Amino acid sequence: MLSLGARGHSQTQLLTSLGFNITELSTLELHQGFQQLLRDLSPQDHRLEVRVGNALLLNHDLELLPEFLNDTMAFYNPMVFHPNFGDTAGTAQLINDHIKKETHGKIVDLVSDLSPDTEMMLVNYIYFKGLWEKPFPVFRTTEEDFHVDELTTVRVPMMQSLSHHWYIHDRQVPCSVLRLDYQGPAAAFFILPDPGKMRQVEQMLTPTMIARWNRLLRNRRFYKEVELYFPKFSISTSYELDEILPKLGFKDIFSQQANFSGITRQRKLHVSKSFHKAMLDVNEDGTEAAAATGFSIVFLSASLSPPVLRFNRPFLMAIFSSSTESILFLGKVVRPRAL
Repeated sequence: MLSLGARGHSQTQLLTSLGFNITELSTLELHQGFQQLLRDLSPQDHRLEVRVGNALLLNHDLELLPEFLNDTMAFYNPMVFHPNFGDTAGTAQLINDHIKKETHGKIVDLVSDLSPDTEMMLVNYIYFKGLWEKPFPVFRTTEEDFHVDELTTVRVPMMQSLSHHWYIHDRQVPCSVLRLDYQGPAAAFFILPDPGKMRQVEQMLTPTMIARWNRLLRNRRFYKEVELYFPKFSISTSYELDEILPKLGFKDIFSQQANFSGITRQRKLHVSKSFHKAMLDVNEDGTEAAAATGFSIVFLSASLSPPVLRFNRPFLMAIFSSSTESILFLGKVVRPRAL
């Protein structure tokens, strides 16, 4: 959305930092792609609840260029608000109430410190709720240890299941990968690095790898009986992205060198703050979440007893939309908090 109003080096830097090859992909094609993705993620299956949306907040006296406003409405269809940013508390309350409503109360207090000099805000949110195709038996959930690190152990409710699951062990990456399907076109991938290998797996984790695992885990021979132990948890995290994005190449947009002349000619704009907040609940019934390379695979050989997969140390996870082949959520669970 922001790139629609960026010009010159600011637009180039923004798009290339997002990983787009702008010599092969026109900006029109890029925005049309996101437009189609937002449509495809709209609720089409009653078994899954997915809400994706945008909000555009404009200072009551800010005049936008018609092209920016028209393109933003056409591609991203945001809700538009016209607050008085001089009333920082009232504007923050407006934003937080809207996001809380759209994420069913899961994302609260997204913003707290707003500058009275703010002229415009772009807000994006996503909410996901899915039920497992194979729920965990509630009566098998027991308290067990989760090893945060070598020195820290916490007690968590550990769900248990002895059933057939999609499961591989990748010795090159090296990690175990479990796919749990939701009712509807979505799946969760839980990636358990071998002991001491978290950093190595993190560095190798790419969308291409997840897509490869998704293809491999459609093969029936990798649908095997597994003795599974998995924590029931709720986690939440917040980031101030204006402290993180410059390290990833987004430098101009947060400085006086920013060129957002495609938004308005009334004032010179730059990005001052960027917030991100996400939360995730995993329980016996399923998952509730909100946010606003080819590798060789070595599979475990069959044995007389089923393999034991115990998620009792930090792991990675991704929620994957099968219908769009898109990653909806990606994160690392380091310290689960009991539901």
